[in-house]
Amino acid sequence: MMSRRSIASTAYRMNRLAWAATIGAWLAVGAAAPGWANVIADWDEKAIAVTAPLVSVPSPSTPYAAYRMMGMVHAAMFDAVNSIDRSYRPYLVQLPADPATSKEAAAAAAAAAVLATMDAKTAGEIKIALDSYLASIPDGAAKSEGVKLGEAVAAKVLAARAGDGSDAPDDYRPRTRPGVYVPTPIMRGPMWPRVKPFALASASQFRPGPPVALKSKEWGTDFNEIKSHGAQKSAKRTEQQTETARFWLVTGPVAYHPFLRQLATAKQMSVIESARFMALGAFAINDALIAVLDAKYHYNFWRPVTAIRNGDIDGNAATDREAGWQPIADTPMHPEYPCAHCAVSGSVAGVVKAAFGTGDIPEIATTSPTAPGVTHRWTNMTAFTDEVANARIWSGFHYRFSTRAGTNLGLHVGEYVAKSVMQPVESSSR
Repeated sequence: MMSRRSIASTAYRMNRLAWAATIGAWLAVGAAAPGWANVIADWDEKAIAVTAPLVSVPSPSTPYAAYRMMGMVHAAMFDAVNSIDRSYRPYLVQLPADPATSKEAAAAAAAAAVLATMDAKTAGEIKIALDSYLASIPDGAAKSEGVKLGEAVAAKVLAARAGDGSDAPDDYRPRTRPGVYVPTPIMRGPMWPRVKPFALASASQFRPGPPVALKSKEWGTDFNEIKSHGAQKSAKRTEQQTETARFWLVTGPVAYHPFLRQLATAKQMSVIESARFMALGAFAINDALIAVLDAKYHYNFWRPVTAIRNGDIDGNAATDREAGWQPIADTPMHPEYPCAHCAVSGSVAGVVKAAFGTGDIPEIATTSPTAPGVTHRWTNMTAFTDEVANARIWSGFHYRFSTRAGTNLGLHVGEYVAKSVMQPVESSSR
């Protein structure tokens, strides 16, 4: 069985290798000729690789900065393509554009302009990658105007997100008594509750009610479930449950964007439809993270590793202390309630259900860097969110009541985003 540190280091190495390999592939060969939706899918995949360091390098904004970058990439691609197509209300801006302007050139240039702002090294690599991608598009006014349009839209998106609170200092205040030691690792996302949402009116718009009472029957039941099934060396968790727990140790855009991308491809969406759908997903994921971190830091509820090692002081006769209890991997460094992975998967499900009017989907299969060689498949969004929720219990990170609250929060966020931004333009007004 892999240790917790080896799981984390393996994920780190695979993210870094994927990033380097993808960049190398762009530089070695030209991109395939853009097809009916390939430009959005291509640059979503590129963006995941480019933002991998924002997931792998520990900091208070890990991995949320990567999701934020993906949100800006998709906002820029959508508004660039929609400036040409004009089927929808813009997310942020609609610039003048000839209908003959290349949507592929506009989307690629928009994505590249956003990604180039990460650092100087990335900017140089992105320029080469963009030149390689554009080489497959015939030269002419359609291409050159598309590039100009994409760059102009990206500048607007970047300006709008500047000062959004994502670079605020980590001012988390540990609760302690004078002279008493508390653990001092880097907290994750303590400033994120104050980050400007992409679509929500506020971070607390869908904030759930408080966690269950410690003296309640539900607390005792959920405490004992995770104590037995979420332990690192659980005798009750099956091999399949352990595999699922490890599968969902993955963090960052690689966890959910490939799912959305495959769905857009399976539905054979046009460039504009793909751009809108992927943008809705990116915005919902970002806003779900902002909303769930708002709730986490508001309630500041203890993690299972803390609760189980202190099971004798919670006032509940149904809970017992286990001094050496450990979860399956290192517990994420932010408060427990509600479940963040559940909120993100719920937001994806909310977008899908609102966009398609059903939770049934073509079969989607994804892999995970934290479970090498394993592929998971889904044909229904409820099955998808249920798997994520169960995985966080089996990993020893979240109580059952927290997974329900997280999934429900995400569903509300996803539905709100899908019905609030980039809505269709009335045909008579086009």
